[in-house]
Amino acid sequence: MAAPLTATRFEDTLRAEGLTVVTYNGWEKNSRNHKGPWGPVHGVMIHHTVTAGTRATVDMCRNGHSSLPGPLCHGAITKDGTVHLVGYGRANHAGLGDPQVLRAVIAESTLPVDDEATVDGNRHFYGFECENLGDGEDPWPLAQLNAIEKVGAALCRAHGWGAGSVIGHREWQPGKPDPAGPGMPSMDTLRGRMARLLDQEPPPPPPPPVRPVVSLSRLIAAARTDPARKGTPVSYAGTVVIEAALVDEGLLSKTYQDGHYGMATLAAMSLWQERCGFRGRQPGQAADGIPGRTSLTRLATKHAFIITA
Repeated sequence: MAAPLTATRFEDTLRAEGLTVVTYNGWEKNSRNHKGPWGPVHGVMIHHTVTAGTRATVDMCRNGHSSLPGPLCHGAITKDGTVHLVGYGRANHAGLGDPQVLRAVIAESTLPVDDEATVDGNRHFYGFECENLGDGEDPWPLAQLNAIEKVGAALCRAHGWGAGSVIGHREWQPGKPDPAGPGMPSMDTLRGRMARLLDQEPPPPPPPPVRPVVSLSRLIAAARTDPARKGTPVSYAGTVVIEAALVDEGLLSKTYQDGHYGMATLAAMSLWQERCGFRGRQPGQAADGIPGRTSLTRLATKHAFIITA
């Protein structure tokens, strides 16, 4: 737990790490502080922008867009490794995230799976948006990756944190993929490099993978509510485990393996239920796609996940 750095010290901290820093008029007062508190801060969060080009990236990060007002971060890291300071204070970058992840960041321990979105991350994290289209094809230049590592190390050094205080957006909020793309290392690899910059031992490697756990009651709730909601909200991240199994069964397109229990997932689960011998209540009626324990247990046995209540 720490009070946020002053804007001046924040800028000086980044420059002292050897980063190229560009500031914009009024950045120090560009904030969303009127919407809630800023601090205590617990860590640094890395994102990608889904933009191309310095001007488009900086403009969006400073001003936001039609559905989300700016600033959208504190610093935008462009392809050439320059850090553009666009705001300071509370920024619309993290959104709601997982309380267990926050506790792990504070303890600098192994991160759990993010399957809740109930804690205000805009209050507790420095945020850096990195220029990348996020389309799975846009590469990450070495200069940009080096800048990300230095940014994380600089702020950890200033607060006396270890590299375990740096996380990716995808580790915080269910359904978020960023940062990702060709050349983007895992967040564990990035934290290891930051640890070396801090002259610390790298964080311990994550434990061996364990079988995913899926809550039947939370899955049923998602199946009943998500299809009718606008967009592709992820109300229960465990849905993606089921979707992966349905993809492997050839019942669901990988395009829909996104954690949203929408109509495509509902239809795929209906087909699986029919494979298991289940039908609708009326003659000739298809299974409803709402998971039941018997059909889900068969899927879990075949695809190595665990079901809880």
